[in-house]
Amino acid sequence: MKRTTKSFTLISVIIGFMLAVQYQTLQQPDTVDTRDEWQLKERLKVEQEAQVHLLQEERKYRRQLEGYEQKLQEGKEAALQETVQELRERAGLTEKTGPGIRLHLAPLLPGGVGAVPVLSPQLLQRLVNELYTYGAGAIQIADQRIVLTTPIREINGRLSVNGAPLPALPMDIEVISGDAQKLYDRMKVSSSFDYFAIDNIELTMTKEEHLILRPSSRPVRLPEMREVKKESGDK
Repeated sequence: MKRTTKSFTLISVIIGFMLAVQYQTLQQPDTVDTRDEWQLKERLKVEQEAQVHLLQEERKYRRQLEGYEQKLQEGKEAALQETVQELRERAGLTEKTGPGIRLHLAPLLPGGVGAVPVLSPQLLQRLVNELYTYGAGAIQIADQRIVLTTPIREINGRLSVNGAPLPALPMDIEVISGDAQKLYDRMKVSSSFDYFAIDNIELTMTKEEHLILRPSSRPVRLPEMREVKKESGDK
């Protein structure tokens, strides 16, 4: 009897617990679902805000990229213009000013007895090469601008530069340099003075604070240029 009573009591407790749990569930049937829906709405809101932020960032970076491309294009144009200007300067097509030296060539014994001094193209070319070696930036011989491709040769018995005959001595050679003092110091110990003296030509030098070299009047001839057609596979 006691055993039956204990069993009945245990079963009653279990049933009561189950009823209590069921009652609690019925009292709040939508708690979990409602919480999940709220969380989904919040999550959706967060995702929408993140999407808006990403779109804003994308537009910002796109504007920055367009700005970089514009600057790059402007940089290319500026670089091209700078290159053209540099080529013009190398070709002697621009006026050049600055400090440098002036070399004066004159007969060593003017009015004296002896052969009339003749300036040879080899001796003049040697002097020009030496000036470039010692730091000359621009050279002008008797108003003729000198560049690396300038022809110095004898034409019809007369010394010519850029195809133009040079005047008879005396004449000047003007040289502009980025370091005029260094050029002056190195030329002071040059053996060119002796070589010119052998040919009965006196070579003297002075340092100048401001020289003006005129642009070259020699026409620049370009080879025939043709448009390069793109191959079928090129983009």
